[in-house]
Formats: sequence, structure tokens, C-alpha cells
Amino acid sequence: METQKVPQEATKDTSIQIGHNIRDIAPANDLQTTREPEILGSEASTGYLGQYIILLGYILLPFLFPFRVVVVQQYERALRFRLGRMVQIVPPGVYYAVPLVDTFRKVDLRVRTVEVPRQSVITRDGVSCSVDAVIYYSVVNAAAAICNVASYANSTFLLGQTTLRSVLGQVDLDTLLAKRDQIGEEMRKVLDKETESWGIRVSNVEIRDVVLPSDMIRFMASQAEAERERRAKIISADGEFQSSQKLAEAAAVMQREPMTLQLRYLQTLAQISAENNSTIVFPLPIDIFRALSRNAEPSPVGNNVR
Repeated sequence: METQKVPQEATKDTSIQIGHNIRDIAPANDLQTTREPEILGSEASTGYLGQYIILLGYILLPFLFPFRVVVVQQYERALRFRLGRMVQIVPPGVYYAVPLVDTFRKVDLRVRTVEVPRQSVITRDGVSCSVDAVIYYSVVNAAAAICNVASYANSTFLLGQTTLRSVLGQVDLDTLLAKRDQIGEEMRKVLDKETESWGIRVSNVEIRDVVLPSDMIRFMASQAEAERERRAKIISADGEFQSSQKLAEAAAVMQREPMTLQLRYLQTLAQISAENNSTIVFPLPIDIFRALSRNAEPSPVGNNVR
């Protein structure tokens, strides 16, 4: 049996071609997840040109060393890009960037504050008002914040404006004035869901101020005044009703016990003498008038005799 001999050079070219094809179809790092991406080692495919650039960078290392030192603070995370590809998320510390090869992008992990400017909003019941808010957020995934969005700070700011108008347009004025905490929580959930793919976590949203038109303020003041007058009249009528019930009960007691009327008479005299000392009061029993009225009536027997 005859066997065909393949030249060694052809075998080498075929292996190189296969290696390049495998590297071309290798999937890139998944940057959409909230976990830190897999760190690529130095064996990542960079090609011959990339290897030459890396070699040149190490040659220039002694000359550019003072200018290529990167310090990552405790509250930061840094992304190392090697020839345009992210290879590592480095923790706080001191690192050296290879000249012409490595690039570092720092991300601040502290809580940031975004002041949403005053927005003109029309509520569900057709009232026009101006509302501003404050958004508190932080970066939880440095890789997604850098690789998935061009500017996470500006994007969060603009998204906060649109979300504020959208959420407030679904509530009425009374709800907006009375339940700011609930509206802020609803806004936080919407923003947190939208910014999750950016590596952003929204911790809190506060509705800071609600500005109403001057006419609406006058109408609300008139409404509040009318409401207070209504409550005052109801309370006054209720008090009169309760007092009439007590007076009726007192009259029933006085009717059963005539002596209570005499005690009430003496109590009234004591009050008058305490307030007006110059007033002279002569107590005159009512029984005397009753006796005089009986004597003044003509006798029916005497009239018949005449």
C-alpha cells in the first residue's frame, strides 16, 4: 500500500490557519451580566503584530516607568485593556501599564447624587405643576458600566428626567402632595430595572419640591378654609345637641326633686355676687307670689250672695 507524504511546510500552514480560525470564532467576554467577567490570561490571541507591540512595550519599560504607574484607590475599581480588549478588573493597589499595550479605566464605586432639574408635569387630573427630584445611585459592576454604556452618569441623569415625568403623569395632585415616599419608591424600582444592564444600582429617589401655579394655590387655600368652616359648624352643632340633651335630663331631675331648683337659685345668686359686687339682690320666694295670686282671685260663693 502506498502512502502519500504531506510536506511538513503544508502541515504547518494548515495548523496556523486552523489556529487563526479557532481564535476568530472564540466568543468575546460576556459583559451583560452583573458579575465580573472572566479574566483573560496572557495567552489571549493577540496575533503577531500584538506580540511585537508587547515586546516593544517591555523594551520601553525602563524609560516610561514613572509615567505608566496606575494607583487604584480603595473606593475604585480599574479595568485593564490590553490592545483594546479587557483582560482584568483590578482591585485597589498600585499597577504598571505596559507602554503602547495597556490602558486603565477607573470607576468610582461610591454613591453618587444626581439632581433632576425642575420638570413641568401634568398630573392625571389635569393640573400643571413643576417637580424636581434627587437620585442616589452607585456602580456595582465596573465592567458593565464601562463597556455597556458610553456614559453611565449622563445616561442615568437623562433616564431620571424621563422617568420623573412618566411616573408623575399617572398620579393625581392629591396623591403627589400626600404620598411622595410611595412615588419615589416607584421611581426607584423603574430606574433600577432600566439601569441593571449598565451595572448601576439605584438606592433611593426623593421628590424634593412641588411648585404649583399661583391660581391653584389660591383655590386650594379657599377649599381648605371652606373645609375648616364646615368642620367648625359641625362641631358647634354637635355641641349644642349634646348640651340640649343634658339640659333635658337636668329638667327632668328638677321636676322630680323641687329642692334642686332652690339650690340652683342659690348658686346663681352666688355667681352674681362674685362677679358684680355692687349689685344688691333681694331673694323673694316664689311661694309668696303664689299665695298672693290665690288671695286676689274672687270667690265664686261671694258673687252668688251679692
